Amino acid sequence: MGKFRDRLRGWFGRYEIEDPRAIAAKVPYTFYLPLEKELLAVSPFDLVKLIFRSIPDSGEWGAERMWVIVTATDGAWLTGTLDNDPLDMPQLRAGDRVTFARRHIIDIDWSEDRAVPPPNAPARREYWDRCFVDDQILDGRLKVEYLYRQEPDPPGEGDAYPDSGWRFRCDTRSLTDAEYNNPSFSLHCDRQGAEP
Repeated sequence: MGKFRDRLRGWFGRYEIEDPRAIAAKVPYTFYLPLEKELLAVSPFDLVKLIFRSIPDSGEWGAERMWVIVTATDGAWLTGTLDNDPLDMPQLRAGDRVTFARRHIIDIDWSEDRAVPPPNAPARREYWDRCFVDDQILDGRLKVEYLYRQEPDPPGEGDAYPDSGWRFRCDTRSLTDAEYNNPSFSLHCDRQGAEP
């Protein structure tokens, strides 16, 4: 049944290009978009990444992020050729013509042969979230038994990496009295980029 469904999707299926702004609004620290001045500077031969959603859906993937080589621009609309082989969209192939809006772009790889250099974009700020993890988890002696989030500890003087409030705890039943009474935590930082 799966192969027949894929064949039908290849013959009659279509796709849509997803507007990424709603995703970026929900998770701004982990999903950031090019700046407006970057979107306006996209021109032929630049590579842009878009989110393609299959209709009907693939059952395997909700969407695929793929690169497109820009071939023409007309104000807010661009045309290009798909530069990827989709994993599970039989209605699309590398080299297919794609029309999309500038607002659909989630990433840009500037052509080295541009007549005009790309605009200067500010460096992305880095956000570091800190969580506490039982040392027994980090050294592999015990597995995570539970995790929770509490009110984050207030930052100390000169503390550049605030506490996220997340705690990863092991099963304390196997700890010795000394380990239980003097829990050892390690500080774990996770770096994330975001627009200033």
